[in-house]
Amino acid sequence: MKDMLAQAAERNQLFKDIEEGKIPKRVPVYTWMDITYIMQYAGVDLKKAQWDVSGFRDMIEVGAKSFASDINPATFTRLYPVYNILGAKNFVMSSSGQIQHPEITGMQPEEYDEMIADPYKFMHDKIFPRLYSNLDAAPAKKALVFAKAQKAFFDIMGQIAAADAEMNAKYGLADDRVNGQSIAPFDQVADQFRSFSGISSDIRRYPEKVLAACEAVLPMMLKAGVKPNSSISKKTFIPLHMAPYMREKDFVKFYWPTFKKLVEGLRAAGAGVLLFVEHDWTRFLDYLNELPAGTHMMFEYGDPKEIKEKVGKKHIVSGLYPLTLLAQGTKQECIDKAKELLDILAPGGNYIFSFDKVALNIKDANPENIIAVNEFVREYGVY
Repeated sequence: MKDMLAQAAERNQLFKDIEEGKIPKRVPVYTWMDITYIMQYAGVDLKKAQWDVSGFRDMIEVGAKSFASDINPATFTRLYPVYNILGAKNFVMSSSGQIQHPEITGMQPEEYDEMIADPYKFMHDKIFPRLYSNLDAAPAKKALVFAKAQKAFFDIMGQIAAADAEMNAKYGLADDRVNGQSIAPFDQVADQFRSFSGISSDIRRYPEKVLAACEAVLPMMLKAGVKPNSSISKKTFIPLHMAPYMREKDFVKFYWPTFKKLVEGLRAAGAGVLLFVEHDWTRFLDYLNELPAGTHMMFEYGDPKEIKEKVGKKHIVSGLYPLTLLAQGTKQECIDKAKELLDILAPGGNYIFSFDKVALNIKDANPENIIAVNEFVREYGVY
């Protein structure tokens, strides 16, 4: 146990050094995979396993001991029992057991003014019943469903947190760096209210209403992103969605102002920020560099050399390792790619090794390649 405690302390120090702007002893390995990937790796029935809350602990242990990551890779992106209680239409389970996010519209364009006037009330009265069928009910039943879903969520998350702590101690892993989630205001309006196609039309037909809507939901996003124990080490995760699909002038007008306010507000409240920079943000790297120093950015695509040069001196960079190579490449090809990225991104620090996406399905990545790459990085990435 003492050896595991020492190992955990050493791994925590790797991340702490980076968060404090220091160069660590070696590049830390931060592997993320959804619990659905681990369930398939463990050979359990995916559809049944997502209902079996009592089995989550075992799956977390499989993740902790199997993949040579410095942090337990098991992440719970979606808790299907909670979505089932709510009757979710925006997150549904496919026949294979994967959770999918169909495009759905929760708000009509003529309702912008109502939403802007009171976003909380509008979400409670209009959005939730449209996205969650079991909340489209009389007040008493609606309150009961809310209470049941909330209790289920906190009960499950409590069990997950306890299992995480147990496995970190048992296997000498670093503490999880994520402590909640928020959403860029424009993404919130697009993803949950108006849909991809709806918001794409709205920025041309109702530009001032879209701007006002982003400002209206900003306080909600700030509140969602700050927890009692938020800190530089306990970060708020923000997945970024719509920006790469926008023209730069639209990004500057609609997306960037409230997103920047969100990140600055979170940091002012003491919360570190971890951005999942989805798709290709090459056009917007100079904007990202304006964010508070030390923002952790996990990139999906882009030129590693350009990213290192433009944001890697001020911010923490991770991602960029292609999950597709782990699925299709040989072990040596996968290791060679890891060496290539480390040679570019590791010098000078501010680098955490991770893949460009979160593995969801066992077909997304060969487990043996994951293990080989992570072991290589821990040996090669020594400063």
